[in-house]
Amino acid sequence: MSYDSISDAPLSISAAKSACAEQTVPATVHCQIESIVEKQTKTGKPYYEITLRDATDQVTLKAWQDTPGFAAAESGRLAPNDFIAVTGGWSTSQYGVDCRDWTAAKLDEDATDRLLAGTGELRAKQDSDWATILHYISQVADPRLKAVADLFIARHGSHMRRTAAARRNHHARRGGLVEHVAQMMRTADSLCEAYPRLNRDLLQVGILLHDCGKLWENAYPEDGFTMPFQLSGELLGHIPIGIEVANKLWHSAVDSPDAPAEWKTITPSSEEARLHLLHLIGSHHGTHEFGSPVLPRTPEAIALHHIDNIDAKLEMMFAGYETTAQIAPGIYDRVFPLPGHLVEPLASVDPEVATTAQPSVPSTPNITQPQQPEPVAASEPALTEPEVETAQPLTIEPEIATSPAAEIAATDVPESTPEPEAIEPESTPSEDDSQPEPPAKKPEKPLPAPAQDDLGDLFA
Repeated sequence: MSYDSISDAPLSISAAKSACAEQTVPATVHCQIESIVEKQTKTGKPYYEITLRDATDQVTLKAWQDTPGFAAAESGRLAPNDFIAVTGGWSTSQYGVDCRDWTAAKLDEDATDRLLAGTGELRAKQDSDWATILHYISQVADPRLKAVADLFIARHGSHMRRTAAARRNHHARRGGLVEHVAQMMRTADSLCEAYPRLNRDLLQVGILLHDCGKLWENAYPEDGFTMPFQLSGELLGHIPIGIEVANKLWHSAVDSPDAPAEWKTITPSSEEARLHLLHLIGSHHGTHEFGSPVLPRTPEAIALHHIDNIDAKLEMMFAGYETTAQIAPGIYDRVFPLPGHLVEPLASVDPEVATTAQPSVPSTPNITQPQQPEPVAASEPALTEPEVETAQPLTIEPEIATSPAAEIAATDVPESTPEPEAIEPESTPSEDDSQPEPPAKKPEKPLPAPAQDDLGDLFA
């Protein structure tokens, strides 16, 4: 079966995933082959798993026996690092995204260059995010921290722009680190307004450098989307590498003989500022079990850790709404490593609708009015002690007031007369009974049986 693409232009992998979340869609995707792995089914039949990448995402397709993809992989016409166009029926199931009856053709040089540049939307976003990073660095007032940040941009800026924030999970794409850092800086800027005691300069430069070790762990080459593994990243990890990179930048920018002499007289001292900056890098994972050699010990370290965590998790959730299938209305399949199924967020109220749909009753009821005593007339005397005494019988329990009479009556009446039942406190008093009855308990409302799909009444 052949598929005609839903669009004249090729889709990115992320766009194809979004389009096929609810139904099978025909589409062509331009991408690069990351790996080809031969496997076998339970019955021993061979097949291939082919992992594809572009600037937005990655996907793994299966090439079953007797399909064009299988023949191309087996013959060597498809190989790792090839740039190809994949056309087929893209769909989503409980096993993830797949492409049915797909065929592949190699891209020419012009198409490859356009693919490496990324989609227009992604290029525009990352260009804007890069400008955001430069803007916040330009506002750093501490000259030493600013010198370190400027030197990092000059030496490693182009490298950073093709680095992913992670291999999987969040911002796992070419340039994803730029998106992650820019959003963290925007969040930190707002947080510093709410908490003015935070050192804004330290926090912003710490955010710029907190993942700088990933330039040697998660970087893409200039001419591809296949992220290589490097010995330094495997043996050290991005946190120790980041500490070393930041330390070298500090010594080059601040401790250099060319550094202004007045920097030595600034309070706090350069050595103290250097240690605080390195602490932000070392503690940003928050706990030892997640890879931080030291726990956050300063307000800026606490802030950076949580800003980092919030942006990573929200990016995973928002991407999950676009790429995972709904398993029930408003409920989406789980996105690893988030703990459970995603639930569609509550939509915001339209301000125009909210202003016109005002309730007809006061929004805040007057709950104090029933508790006010009856007003006393001007001619009425003030409350005196005898009136208090006459009110005392109101507090006597019915059992105490009537039980003597009940005992006397019980000695003169035959056992067959159900006299004790007539004086039970639950019986209704006569209309001329001057003894007011204590307020009756409100009967308990039985809980309704929960419906199959709606527990709203249970929590009303």
